[in-house]
Amino acid sequence: MDIQLSYVEQGLGYPLLLLHGNGESSALFQTHMARFAAMRHVIAVDTRGHGRSHRGTTPFTLEQFAEDLHAFMMLHNIPCADILGFSDGGNIAMLFALRYPACVRGLILVGANTYPTGMHTGAWLAILSLWCLFGFLAPFAAHMQRKRELYGLMAHQPHISFTALATIQAPTLVLAGTHDLIRTSHTRKIAAAFPHSTLRLIPGGHMLVTEQPEAFATSVANFLKTLDGPFHASTLPEMPPSQSKVEKTAA
Repeated sequence: MDIQLSYVEQGLGYPLLLLHGNGESSALFQTHMARFAAMRHVIAVDTRGHGRSHRGTTPFTLEQFAEDLHAFMMLHNIPCADILGFSDGGNIAMLFALRYPACVRGLILVGANTYPTGMHTGAWLAILSLWCLFGFLAPFAAHMQRKRELYGLMAHQPHISFTALATIQAPTLVLAGTHDLIRTSHTRKIAAAFPHSTLRLIPGGHMLVTEQPEAFATSVANFLKTLDGPFHASTLPEMPPSQSKVEKTAA
């Protein structure tokens, strides 16, 4: 790994890794650290090229970010963890779980998508247009190249099949806003693809972490409680995707 990821941590116990979204940093979870730290050893990571983590020289892709996360866990002697990812962080978490299933005990995906057009058409086209604009401006202003890279992540990534998600045995909580920029139908398909999933739709938009902090934190805390104690995927009952548990949080 050509860089070391910056992070903040709090609490003791089983590790809970927090992955922020596009253009953000570990500061996204600042107001939630203490609450989650009462249950876990919480580690909020700055993704490559975000926050205080350097960009490095490798390709700027979600796949690389997943590899970075694995290197981070190995460096810090974390063989397995619960992983919470918001937006692009959720996409990284899915890619990571596919590549390193033994390193994931539980997954929490917040506003994630498996392909770019999982977003509402208007949102995706706006992001694609900005990516093109920043590409035009990049030769004239260095900071535009950074913006182009960031928007490129959303415009062209990820590409994860629902068939692949069906191989992930970790218990999974899928959270999204009722008016998320991710299509509700797409979020439901993600939840249905996992063999052991819970879907919760919280009234609000994409930024549940900050716009609906109590509903977000309560949903996460309740799910984390279900993961306490030894977890063995082989003991979970086989459940077809159509029978994934669906819940809706009241306003």
